[in-house]
Amino acid sequence: MEILYLLIPLSVVLVFLIGLVLWWSVRSGQFDDLEGPGYRVLMDDDSPPEQVRTSVVTPGDDAALHQTQQ
Repeated sequence: MEILYLLIPLSVVLVFLIGLVLWWSVRSGQFDDLEGPGYRVLMDDDSPPEQVRTSVVTPGDDAALHQTQQ
């Protein structure tokens, strides 16, 4: 019976802390877009990033660079 003097206030504090965490998450926008991250996984990027596209050198361009540097 004496354990109830510890468990009841502890459970009230725990419920209060869980309520604060839930309130913070709702106020900070954690639940604004629930479906977006799931769709973002399914999106396919057809074109490579810009920096990868510009760094590709074809064999003809490589020979032209060596001729102009000499």
